[in-house]
Amino acid sequence: MTTSTRKRRSALYLPASNAKAIAKARTLPCDVVILDLEDAVAPDAKAAAREQAVAAIREGGFGDREVILRVNGLDTEWGAADLKAAAPVAKTILAPKVSSAADVAAYGKVLASGISLWVMIETAISLFRLEEIAAMAHTTPLAGFVMGTNDLAKEMGAQPDVLRAPFVGALGLAVAAARAHGLPIIDGVFNDFQDDEGFQLQTRQALAFGFDGKTVIHPRQIDLCNAIFTPDPEAVAWAHQVIAAFEYPENAAKGAIQVGGKMVERLHIPQAQRILAMAGVSSPA
Repeated sequence: MTTSTRKRRSALYLPASNAKAIAKARTLPCDVVILDLEDAVAPDAKAAAREQAVAAIREGGFGDREVILRVNGLDTEWGAADLKAAAPVAKTILAPKVSSAADVAAYGKVLASGISLWVMIETAISLFRLEEIAAMAHTTPLAGFVMGTNDLAKEMGAQPDVLRAPFVGALGLAVAAARAHGLPIIDGVFNDFQDDEGFQLQTRQALAFGFDGKTVIHPRQIDLCNAIFTPDPEAVAWAHQVIAAFEYPENAAKGAIQVGGKMVERLHIPQAQRILAMAGVSSPA
């Protein structure tokens, strides 16, 4: 299984109860829109938010943005109704507080055909089951991970700073589990949307870990996020060189060659292709 090269640099959470925010999202430069029925919606507004989310997805107008519906958990009074309402319109749902392979299987059994499943990694116990959860991508509609660092901090009693020392191990293992089974993975949110410096520092950390992008909670974070997750010209040039070099007839049977004075292996080709996809440019002809 190969990890998707689709751009998911910035994933904007929006309360599905906020019609004005949904309308604005159609004009924002985020790669992903997450219509939220869970944490961002009060219990007495769940039904109305569900109807509004379904109407918004049916109406469309999101352009190239990927639209994901975060539902309430199957263990809540709203979860089953969320999935039933999503069935005719949603392409992807995001399930909260998934803690085991059994949880993924439960969603796989009730999801309508053709709907992809993303899961939130946000419980303490899930950190001990990351690989078994990710492995469900081979037998269920599981298609991606999203880190839920706020809920994780709450469960652990952690007090993370900008660089999230309590979560360093968890973040690295989550990325490793996702990559082991070809899944994209998006980092958690940065709560202080007015702290641009802190946001950029944490987003660069997410890039260093290998995340595909980051969830954001305010439009002002989108451009900062996109800029950090967009490969720089030097990386793009390297990617072009690697792909082109392995296409030369004399390199067809070689596993390692020299490019720009450095040794690269054939295993670097998917990395180069991902860089070009993230930069929005084509591979060499």
